[in-house]
Amino acid sequence: MKAAILVEQKKPLVIADIKLPAKLQYGQVLVKVICSGICGSQIGEIDGVKGADKYLPHLLGHEGGGIVSDVGPGVSYLKKGDHVVLHWRKGIGIESAAAKYRWADKIVNSGWVTTFNEYAVVSENRLTAIPKDVDFEIAALMGCAVTTGLGVVNNDARLKIGESIVVFGSGGVGLNIIQGAALVSADPIIAVDIYDNKLKLAKDFGATHLINSHKSDAKIEIQKILGMRGSEVVVDNTGNVDVINQAYELTSNSGRTVLVGVPRMGEKISIYSLPLHFEKKIYGSHGGSSNPSLDIPRYLKLHKRGILKLKGMITETFSLEQINDAIEGMRRGRILKCIIKM
Repeated sequence: MKAAILVEQKKPLVIADIKLPAKLQYGQVLVKVICSGICGSQIGEIDGVKGADKYLPHLLGHEGGGIVSDVGPGVSYLKKGDHVVLHWRKGIGIESAAAKYRWADKIVNSGWVTTFNEYAVVSENRLTAIPKDVDFEIAALMGCAVTTGLGVVNNDARLKIGESIVVFGSGGVGLNIIQGAALVSADPIIAVDIYDNKLKLAKDFGATHLINSHKSDAKIEIQKILGMRGSEVVVDNTGNVDVINQAYELTSNSGRTVLVGVPRMGEKISIYSLPLHFEKKIYGSHGGSSNPSLDIPRYLKLHKRGILKLKGMITETFSLEQINDAIEGMRRGRILKCIIKM
């Protein structure tokens, strides 16, 4: 089968034929991957944001839609033929050993889930069965972008009706934070980005105010809207330490700053901590604290009823052979959210 392999950090992925393991181990599931999303954290992994990678070469991808081809010993929640979301957050079921693939005379490592490959050996608890009428592209969005974004609103920020929110970064996760904020009737919903194409989509998904921080001073523009009191919730999706510092500064004295983006290894934020001794809070989000087994069925119900908009955030599709073009397009901000079709 074909796969996109991370061989060296800060280099393009290598497209090559690799071999599946000879047999499935306890709790493992073989999935035919139909399509995959590309998450910003995966680009960060390629770029070495968190430091040196000890597991090279290895496979990538943690949000996808596919069909179960076979199940290993002990698997009880899934069966052959099931349509599934592949996700990185733990759901119900067994957490299996991570699979190892063969590439000529090399071992290719993987985690509990990968999606940049035509077939994937996935841990049972990284799969959630879905109805067979769900589009696989929608399934891929459920693997991270939707569950993380809505989870930030529900679980991390605990955003309430009428509260204000500022969202730095309007990528796949950012759009779903904005959409989630609109669903709970937050006001105002301020989207900040450096790309006008992303801000245009942010408006479609519920942002009430748009700020291009390359064209104007975001802090000044936000204070024009909210006054000096700041916002009840501010979310950073960029991982840029200067943006994180500003996000915290713009949070009200009784508000919550939620960090989704991760700074590069060695970079540190600098904040005035006194307000933390009173009511101000700062949180690091881990996938929106989502539970895929519970959340994905709920979100699919909302999508089916037309309440949750998803398809509109996919701006382009690519083949697996074109994955490096897709990654570069996302780095440059030309592509907001794309799908890799196997």
